[in-house]
Amino acid sequence: MTAAQIFVPNLLVAMALNGAVQALQIGAYAARYAGVKTGRIATAISLFNLVMTASRLATLVVTPALGGLADATANSATTQHLSSVPQGAIDIFAAQLRLVVFAGTIGTTIGLVLMPTFIFLFVRGIGSFERSGSVLRAVLRLTDIGVLRETAGSLRFPDIAIARTFSIAHVPRKLLIANVVVTSVYSIGVLAAYYASVLNLRARTTAVGLSGIINGVGTIAFTLLVDPTSAIITDQAVKGERTLAEVRSLIFYLAVTAIAGTLLSQLILYPAAWIIADAAHLFVAHHP
Repeated sequence: MTAAQIFVPNLLVAMALNGAVQALQIGAYAARYAGVKTGRIATAISLFNLVMTASRLATLVVTPALGGLADATANSATTQHLSSVPQGAIDIFAAQLRLVVFAGTIGTTIGLVLMPTFIFLFVRGIGSFERSGSVLRAVLRLTDIGVLRETAGSLRFPDIAIARTFSIAHVPRKLLIANVVVTSVYSIGVLAAYYASVLNLRARTTAVGLSGIINGVGTIAFTLLVDPTSAIITDQAVKGERTLAEVRSLIFYLAVTAIAGTLLSQLILYPAAWIIADAAHLFVAHHP
C-alpha cells in the first residue's frame, strides 16, 4: 500500500467536499444563537432548516467521488474474473474511506472554530431576509462585493480561554449523547454502504441502495432526539427562562459532541459495513 495508490483524485475531491459539508452543518447551529440575539427566532429557525437541508443535499455531491473509488476497487477484481476483491485492494479502499471520515472531523472542527463568523453571517442574514422578504434575495446578497468584503473582515477566531466559560451544567446530557450517536451514524451512512459493496461484490448494488435507509434513519433520529431539545432550550432563552450564555454553551457542546461523533464513526465504520453487506446478501441469496 503506497501513498500513490491511496491519494487518487476522487479521494481528494471526496475529502474536500465532506469537510466543507461538515463545517456547514456545524455552522448551522449558529442560527439558534443568532435568533435569540436578534429576537427573530422563527426567522432564524427557518434559516437553520435551510442550511441544514442544503448541507444534507450537498452530501449527494460527495457520492459520485465515493462511487468512483468503490468502482475502481471492485473493478480490480471483476476484470480478473475474481469472485471477491483481493484483501490488499480492500485495505487501500478502507484507508481511503477513513481519510474521508477524518476530513469530516477536520471540517467539523473548522465549523466550531469559525462559529463567531457563522453567528455574524446569520445575524446579517436575518436582517437581510427581513428587509427583502425573500430568502433567495438574501442569499444572492452574499455575491455582492461589498458584502463579501465585509464578510471577509468578519472572520474571527475564538479565544481558547473562552471555552472555559461554556458551562455544561445546563445542557442535557441525553442530548449530547444522542448527538454523538446520531452524528457517528450519519457520518458513515454512505461510506459504510460503499465499503459493503466492496466486501460483497454479488450484492454491491443492493448495498449502495441501503445507504438511503441509513441516512434516513439518521435524519429521523436527529429530528426526534436532537433538534427538538435544542429548540426548546432556544425558546426558553427567548422567553427569558434561560440566558444567552446557556444557548452559547449549548451550541459549543453540540459542536464538540459532533466532533466526538465523527471520531466514533471511525470505530463503527467496519462493523457497519459488514452489517450492511450481510443485509444486502439477504436480498440476493436466493438468486443464482
